[in-house]
Amino acid sequence: MSTQQTHAVNADAAEIDKFEQLAQRWWDTKGEFRPLHDMNPVRANYIDRRSPVAGQRLLDVGCGGGILSEAMAQRGAQVTAIDLGEAPLAVAESHAQASGLDIDYQLISAEQLAAKAPGSFDIVTCLEMIEHVPDPASVVNACARLVKPGGNVYFSTINRNPKAWAMAVLGAEYLLQLLPRGTHDYARFIKPSELSAWARQSELEVSDLSGIVYNLLTRQFKLSPTDVSVNYVLHLRKPTGLESD
Repeated sequence: MSTQQTHAVNADAAEIDKFEQLAQRWWDTKGEFRPLHDMNPVRANYIDRRSPVAGQRLLDVGCGGGILSEAMAQRGAQVTAIDLGEAPLAVAESHAQASGLDIDYQLISAEQLAAKAPGSFDIVTCLEMIEHVPDPASVVNACARLVKPGGNVYFSTINRNPKAWAMAVLGAEYLLQLLPRGTHDYARFIKPSELSAWARQSELEVSDLSGIVYNLLTRQFKLSPTDVSVNYVLHLRKPTGLESD
């Protein structure tokens, strides 16, 4: 795991610490990260179907303990994965080695890497991350700079409306206890219109918007072409002919 330092980082120290404290339980499929494990096949299938990852250079921004990173590497992608939490990255690197996977984990922000290596990736993913940073638009812009012209970018996050609060905060954290209390800050949830606007400002084109719906009875996630009221994923493309920086 390589490390890069900077004086100005788009990060919330409390958010990083929150996930640092839980890092050792990242791969416990029945623990605090069970929702991510349950959601991961839906996310991975969506990405791989819309832009097949085998043989592609893929960057996973905000990779945490490496759940998506490993899924992409298992499908043949050449994965670089970045995060600002040292403990989650250490867990991710150890788990990848134990799984026989070659993933390049780096302690660096998206903005730092974009300045260092613009236009280096065929696919950039940033899932369940931008709702945890002070300036999500900056991350969107960095991802746009990191992807090659003609490449694909994916974001997933949580919508901001009363239903999303009821499901993602009240339901998931307090009633069902699927997540630790305080995992999410409702004020940081992001509407699809806001995320799409930031993407267009960064010269990314919207290709698809789909929901990821949770069934309370079966406790399973599935993709929805229409219901983006809570969790959703946005697929963007960078037009050919654009410069990377």
